[in-house]
Amino acid sequence: MNISQLETLITISKTMSFRKAGELLNLTQPAVSAQIKSLEDEFRTVLVDRTQPVTLTDRGMVFLNHAERILDIVDELKLKLSDLDQNPQGHIVLGTTTSIAIQILPRILSYFQDQFPLIKTSIQSMPSSQIYQQVENSMIDVGIGYLIERNPNLNTSVLYYDTFELVVSPHHPLAQKKHATIDVLGTTPLIMLSPDTVGRKFVDDILQKHQIEPNVVMELSSSEEIKRMVELNLGAAVISKQSTASELRSGSLVMIPLSELGVAHPVGVIYKSTRYLNSAMQQFLSDLKGMPETQFVSSE
Repeated sequence: MNISQLETLITISKTMSFRKAGELLNLTQPAVSAQIKSLEDEFRTVLVDRTQPVTLTDRGMVFLNHAERILDIVDELKLKLSDLDQNPQGHIVLGTTTSIAIQILPRILSYFQDQFPLIKTSIQSMPSSQIYQQVENSMIDVGIGYLIERNPNLNTSVLYYDTFELVVSPHHPLAQKKHATIDVLGTTPLIMLSPDTVGRKFVDDILQKHQIEPNVVMELSSSEEIKRMVELNLGAAVISKQSTASELRSGSLVMIPLSELGVAHPVGVIYKSTRYLNSAMQQFLSDLKGMPETQFVSSE
C-alpha cells in the first residue's frame, strides 16, 4: 500500500468515475484500475463497485475513512518537517462572513503576507453558523465570525464587539427621526438577512420578545446585498453597525437608534483545538489575537 493508492481511492469516492479520477490525478484509466486492484488484492476484499456510477462498497467506505485519516497524518507530518526549515510555507483557508471579509481582512492579510510571503491564503465566505461546522470538520483552518456557541472541540478568542442597528435610506420617512421605538419594526417594510445568519436570529428573538409581526419584503444572504437595497429605499434593515460604517459616514445610509437593539455581539477567531498549528498558523493567530480592537472597529 502507498499514499498514491489511497489518494486514488479517495478521488474515486468523490468523482464516482475511474476516468474522472484519472484526469484529476494525471493518471491513465488503466493505472487507476491497477492501483485499486492492488489495494483490493493486498487487503483481500472488494473496495469498489465498478457498476456505473462507480461507488464504494461497505468495506470500501470503512477503508475510505481510514485512508483520509492516514493522509491527514501525512499532511501534519509535512507541516512539522516544514517548520524545521524555519521557512513556513503552505496554504491557510479562512472562513468568514462577507461583511467581515470586506471590513477587516484586507489589512490583516496584507500584513500577514508581508511576514510570510510563501503562505498562500484563501478566503471562503459563509454565515457565522456555518463557520463553526466547517472549522470542526477541518474544511477551513481558521474562522472569523460571531461567537455564537461553545464547542469543546474549538478554541475561540474575541477580537472586537459589534452591534446591530436599524438603517434606512436618507429618503425614507424614518430618516428624520433621532430615535424610534421597537414598534417601528412592525410597521416598516423590512429587508431581512436570511434565517441562517446571526443577525436574523437576533432580530427574530427581539421581534418574538415584543410580539411584533414584521413586514418582510425581501430576504438576502449578506449585509452587502441588503445595504444596496436599503440605499435604493426599498425598505429598512437591521444589520451590523460595523458593516455600515462607510455608508453612515458618506450619508448613503442613516441609522435610527433603537434601545432594544443595543446588545454587544462578540466577533472572534475560531480554530480547532486538536489541530496541529504550524509556525505560520501560530504566528497568524498570535498576531490576530494581539491586535487592538481599534484595528477592527471602523471609526465613524
